[in-house]
Amino acid sequence: MREGHIAVVGTGYVGLTTGAALASLGHRVVCADADPHKVARLRRAEVDILEPGLPGLVREGLDSGLLEFGQDTPAAVTGAGVVFLCLPTPMGAGGAADLAAVEAVAAEIRAVLPAGCAVVNKSTVPVGTSERVAALIGRPDVHVVSNPEFLREGHAVHDFLHPDRVVVGAADREAGRRVAELYAPLGAPLVLTDPASAELTKYAANFFLAMKLSFANNLAAVCERFGADIGDVTTGLGHDPRVGAAFLQPGPGWGGSCLPKDTHALLSICEQAGVEFPLLRATIETNVEHQRQLVDRVAAGCAGPDGTLRGVRLALLGLAFKAGTSDLRDSPALAIARALRARGAELYAYDPALCETRPDLSDLLTLTDDPAEAVTGAAACLVLTEWPEFRELDWTRLAGLLDGRLVHDFRNILDPARLEAAGLSWQGIGRTAALTT
Repeated sequence: MREGHIAVVGTGYVGLTTGAALASLGHRVVCADADPHKVARLRRAEVDILEPGLPGLVREGLDSGLLEFGQDTPAAVTGAGVVFLCLPTPMGAGGAADLAAVEAVAAEIRAVLPAGCAVVNKSTVPVGTSERVAALIGRPDVHVVSNPEFLREGHAVHDFLHPDRVVVGAADREAGRRVAELYAPLGAPLVLTDPASAELTKYAANFFLAMKLSFANNLAAVCERFGADIGDVTTGLGHDPRVGAAFLQPGPGWGGSCLPKDTHALLSICEQAGVEFPLLRATIETNVEHQRQLVDRVAAGCAGPDGTLRGVRLALLGLAFKAGTSDLRDSPALAIARALRARGAELYAYDPALCETRPDLSDLLTLTDDPAEAVTGAAACLVLTEWPEFRELDWTRLAGLLDGRLVHDFRNILDPARLEAAGLSWQGIGRTAALTT
């Protein structure tokens, strides 16, 4: 390994995208992961993550010789000028971020880090983690830098190579500038700050996005009450540059790999610091309540004679937390599925991204490879992920397979007129068929 290379520890969404993208910019990158099976597949350019452009970027890096993969983390970081920690920080007890993986790697590599090396926290971590990692490494000649990621699943490669900002937090200004220089070819605005500010920026960004989604879902309920159209209302809001159109689309609640754990982690560190943050708490509670109301809506439309969903078959279209990914982590679709199952419903589901990966969800639902199989005999159909192909389904054929007539479009992606022409009853969120046809 050449001296001064970049090491990336962890090859999940963030780590693999970071490593492959930096290699595409001309840097020599060594990615380390503890999973030998994953390392072997990546060495063959076999990427298990559903992420547009990432397999090609990995293949290009391998072919150029600028990208390597290994299982030995200490060997990967030996001689590195910059080491990115891209490790999982899942929600732990009480909502706090679990830093076990970050701490374990910091302890593992501290003795082999070269003098002057910058260790970069790329993972989403609580305020104060840079100091914590620096203490674990215990090397005054090694600098810990915070460089949070702002990658959207399904757009991670694009977001890395076309960032709207780069945030770098460092107690040592020179180490911070060295990390910032890696992104210089991208021409993005740079925020060079202290570690605590950088760490908090990531949490603040995800909380604000979650707040907008909770706001949109609440606003949709208001629209339904007064016969307004949520699409028109949010379009009117989105044209205001102070508001912006992003994250104003109502849905089955927010979820995924970031927003739930990051909002809970921020709430946890605020509670530990004695800081009241009622808006954050309300954002989380609103999400839970919104999902409960959607489940109540489904139950009201197809409950059995006993008033429950016991034995009622329901079809779920989409399980991933959003289109463009196969990620099921904290998926709102699964949250709603669990609530329906708890009320006795029998669930059959289809998601185009899961036909190959086939995750084991047998304790919750029956996963099918065909939307027709999922809807056959169902009392109602729920659209839970905004896959574009759901718009193009043969709804006339599906109507003949459904027992019931009701389609709950919890993503507002279907054409109500088309469904009604097929003899189905369409229900969106914050919209009525009359307003959308």
